[in-house]
Amino acid sequence: MKHIDTEEQFNDIIQSDEPVIVKFFADWCPDCKRMDMFIGDVMDEFNNYDWYEINSDEVKGMAEKYEVMGIPSILIFKDGEKLAHQHSADTKTPESVSEFLHQQLA
Repeated sequence: MKHIDTEEQFNDIIQSDEPVIVKFFADWCPDCKRMDMFIGDVMDEFNNYDWYEINSDEVKGMAEKYEVMGIPSILIFKDGEKLAHQHSADTKTPESVSEFLHQQLA
């Protein structure tokens, strides 16, 4: 998973004409650490997509702009638009994340 360090970099990445998957997280977030334990398997399943992560504490304003109220959250972007958003309450298991991606990217 590639790390996004700036708002400019984020804006460039989401302009892709293919869907890109972005994980919003923070270092202090226990659920984010839990997700890190299983997200590799989900990434393997969806390895034909580019995966990115953005620390919502480091890159200010991005979480608010895209209505990320809880972390971790998984968002899918294409052509600069947010296509889908899996909120933190639904990102607790690899099955729930995988199911969300299957529904949105099928």
